[in-house]
Amino acid sequence: MQLTPEQFAACTRCQPTVAAVWVSHINPQLTRWKIDTPARVAGFLAQMSHESARFTRFTEGLNYSAEGLANTWPGRYSVNPNAAVKVPNDLAKSIARNPEAIANHTYANRMGNGDVASGDGWRYRGRGPKQITGLENYTRLSKDVGVGFVNNPDWLLQPRYGALSAAWYWDWKQCNQLQDAGDFKAVTKAINGGLIGYDQRLELLENAKRVLEVV
Repeated sequence: MQLTPEQFAACTRCQPTVAAVWVSHINPQLTRWKIDTPARVAGFLAQMSHESARFTRFTEGLNYSAEGLANTWPGRYSVNPNAAVKVPNDLAKSIARNPEAIANHTYANRMGNGDVASGDGWRYRGRGPKQITGLENYTRLSKDVGVGFVNNPDWLLQPRYGALSAAWYWDWKQCNQLQDAGDFKAVTKAINGGLIGYDQRLELLENAKRVLEVV
């Protein structure tokens, strides 16, 4: 199915001007990745709208305070990860409010990235509506769709490639099948890795289903 700008805006609760830009890039990807029933489209739009703050945020926000680092990644940045109140360690204090340093330390030696000095954490920070993160995922995406995102990671900030990466990720995680089964919690875990923001995602899903008249 193909969405009108009005349907896209209503489903995602984004601004009409945003919908006018994104719908022309989303529609071809719905066809390409067989997100082709109202239920599948509703699930996809609900997840991506939540992930991207209604299609307004396409790069990872990493401007954490020391306290924010300790609470978000206590194993790395808290003096005592098991304490009820997380106290920032010296590393957290030294890199606080420095997004590049935070990315390089947080994502070092993970997701295919090199060490802190490699700069891979910052180079391959989250981008696009789905926040593709890590050299491993950039490499997989590039190979699967035939576009060189490894050497051009900022391309994911463009709507045409952001739409492509979001639909590719949905397909990679077999979300069509999960959505067909009506298991939106499983869809959320596939997209998010957990159930963060599940209530808001579910509310967006029910809204999109009403717009698209999903029975």
